[in-house]
Amino acid sequence: MNNAYFSIAFVALLVLGIAPVLLPLPADKLDYPNTKRVDHVDTYFAVEVPDPYRWLEDENAPDTKTWVEEQNKVTFGYLEKIPYRGRIKSRLEQLVNYPRYSAPFRNGEYFFFTKNAGLQNQSVLYIQKGLEGTPEVLIDPNKFSKDGTSQLADFALSKDGKYLAYGISSGGSDWREVHVMEVLSRKVLDDVLNWVKVSNLAWQGNGFYYSRYNAPKQGNELTSQNDDHKVFYHRIGTSQSEDELIYSDKANPQRFHTVETTEDERFAILYIEDRGKGKKGNAVFVRDAQRREAQTNENRWEPIIPEITDDEFYVVDNIGDKFLIKTNKDAPNWKVVLLDLKNPSEKSWSTVLPEKPEPLEDAATAGGKIFAKYLKDVTARAYVYDLSGKLENEITLPGPGTATGFHGKHDDKFIFYTFNSLNVPSSIYKYDIATRRSSVFWSPQIAGYRADDYETKEIFYTSKDGTRVPMFIVHKKGLKLDGNNPTVLYGYGGFNITVAPTFSASRIALLEQGVIYASANIRGGAEYGEEWHKAGMKLKKQNVFDDFMAAAEYLIANKYTSPQRLAIEGASNGGLLVGAVANQRPDLVKVVIQQAGVMDMLRFHKFTIGWNWIADYGSSDNEAEFKVLRAYSPIHNLRQGEYPATLITTADHDDRVVPAHSFKYAAALQHAQAGRNPVLIRIDTNSGHGASSTTKSIEQSADIDSFIFRNLGVSPKFP
Repeated sequence: MNNAYFSIAFVALLVLGIAPVLLPLPADKLDYPNTKRVDHVDTYFAVEVPDPYRWLEDENAPDTKTWVEEQNKVTFGYLEKIPYRGRIKSRLEQLVNYPRYSAPFRNGEYFFFTKNAGLQNQSVLYIQKGLEGTPEVLIDPNKFSKDGTSQLADFALSKDGKYLAYGISSGGSDWREVHVMEVLSRKVLDDVLNWVKVSNLAWQGNGFYYSRYNAPKQGNELTSQNDDHKVFYHRIGTSQSEDELIYSDKANPQRFHTVETTEDERFAILYIEDRGKGKKGNAVFVRDAQRREAQTNENRWEPIIPEITDDEFYVVDNIGDKFLIKTNKDAPNWKVVLLDLKNPSEKSWSTVLPEKPEPLEDAATAGGKIFAKYLKDVTARAYVYDLSGKLENEITLPGPGTATGFHGKHDDKFIFYTFNSLNVPSSIYKYDIATRRSSVFWSPQIAGYRADDYETKEIFYTSKDGTRVPMFIVHKKGLKLDGNNPTVLYGYGGFNITVAPTFSASRIALLEQGVIYASANIRGGAEYGEEWHKAGMKLKKQNVFDDFMAAAEYLIANKYTSPQRLAIEGASNGGLLVGAVANQRPDLVKVVIQQAGVMDMLRFHKFTIGWNWIADYGSSDNEAEFKVLRAYSPIHNLRQGEYPATLITTADHDDRVVPAHSFKYAAALQHAQAGRNPVLIRIDTNSGHGASSTTKSIEQSADIDSFIFRNLGVSPKFP
């Protein structure tokens, strides 16, 4: 992107300290569509719970479609009247318009990587011979659909590099349609696999393992409950109807069954999860290609972790017929053990990487070494060990931030990793295993942006019960902390997921206007291992909301912002978070951005794979858990009163958190809103749980930023 004129002007503005104007806060009283309420009541353990918007769960009903159209008219009518909305979109396009690469990986003599030239809707998969070769397009997902919303969801190369299996997601759906390409000729074969979901593509011999469901009822593909997850083996050149059923368990229809294979393709590893029954852990079975039953000439699944408990086990690699396994069994911060297939009982395990005070986030092998990544107060640390677990060296990272990668093959001489932080864009580093040195392989250039113009820091605050919680804050250098700065506070808090301090080009559009961005690492995530996760699960979920409210109170008490200048934002489980917090403390914030949130906590397990979340949330089918869920469920805890300005986002192809959650929440909140703050729902098309293309991502970000500026009283200034 050639934007020199913009870059110079923008930097000059920063140097001069020109700031956006803070205006009197607007009061937009809107006429919402008349949403009918029905007399539907469910009874849970003798407690009657009204559900007046149950009809909105039927996405195919004419009334629902009409409601969606009417809501979008109000929402986009409001957004279109914001005078700077178009300028924000243009600025986002400028910020995102720079080349972005993934770290390369090697297969034989070829390297593979993805690249987005800037504003391409989808990143393109490239192949090149050696690191000095000329990159050639292998797959261009931008050609999958006219509107650019079909994505290359996943892909896997056969060991010999002859074939590539790849999955296509249409419109952001979690369903995958799998195809096969002959790599060197680029010929796409006739093999097509449908209804693939929650699946690896694991090669072994002349085919690969994958997981799928039965075809759903026509018209309900995006909402019907997914049961009976099966594993199949597909041989190249055959139809899906000929695929071999490898594993199924009809007696336990709400289990996940996925298979991966070791690098040498000797072992197929079957993982079984039973989260529908509230178990966080998994069982592990192994099939050895070198062992066949004498009578049947078949491979058998041998259990190495036969029972499903709350303990998790993941095979890192095999060393002959021994397995390196990452587990949190008796190690909440995780460890790596060596398991001998000839004697897999726990008493025979040997510890390779013992548990440390810092959680082990990832472990992988490459070049005959173990690469282990730990988290120290949510920032990455990387170490190299020999295969026996002896520490060889630490990989010096550029600073506190987020690092990913450190994977490779047994005979690799070097590997790649990426590093970024809240104000430092992601760069790719090459690590030489023999010399133990890292070097910059690629770094980005973003027109009009200098990392040194922004300040990032990590602070620690105290939650309601005395727990010490970390939070990252980024803003323009020299910003005066006078309690009047527009601020966005982000959180997630669940499913053992770490909210890492990562860079976002689109976030610059907020920061350069003087907005402070804060990210709270609240309980429920993986920031401090399994104990941190458990402290925000099921009956302890209120800790998550308390942590987030304490983060807001810290920002206010320390003069970063005030309740009238504070926006909170969360997506998916984070949408639940901000919805619950807005209900419990509507006085604490001015703006709520709720993206694809889980808002009906009594019925989430009734749709697609929602039953998978019972392990984290609990279930309304359990009396004790029902009481807790009912106490914070966003839809069920709205009362007439004044609520913050709220923008809800969802999309028609979200088959993970179905749009009904957001539909019902929007209807209930509009009904309850007694103040003048707007309550809007933005319903996208051909998009899923996240934006399905760069274009849609920019459009959504522009609308969110415009809504935040409008309701925090910010009039943005542009060069």
